[in-house]
Amino acid sequence: MDLSKILVVSGKPDIYELVSQTKNGAIVESLADKKRCPVFKSDRISSLNEISIFTTEKEKPLGEVLQDIFRKEDGKTITFEIKKASGNELFAYFKEILPNYDTDHVHASDVKKVLLWYNLLVNAGKIDLEEPETEKQEEEKAE
Repeated sequence: MDLSKILVVSGKPDIYELVSQTKNGAIVESLADKKRCPVFKSDRISSLNEISIFTTEKEKPLGEVLQDIFRKEDGKTITFEIKKASGNELFAYFKEILPNYDTDHVHASDVKKVLLWYNLLVNAGKIDLEEPETEKQEEEKAE
């Protein structure tokens, strides 16, 4: 699963797939409604593969968390109403996925985002159980 071209743009509600790069930014396509729009270098843009979830031991990459949800849900979308769920419901679900998440740093809004992103990614066919190649593995192949 390659999340390097799946982007979060600060101030925009959806997650986006990189379509092309431009001189001043990029063209992205919303995974929710497939509408394209420009984003600029001045926008705060993060790739999903750069995001991690705090745990009591170390940070866990978002891609691994999404794969854990994918396994739990047998590759289907989450069926309960994420947007209407209470903080307690969100945390109870998340605890099943990541029992050692850091309760001081992970907020209900973070859990809600992850679950909503998961559903968008599943609907777009962007999640699989393939292990992403690490930089070390790529270097070994190059040698």
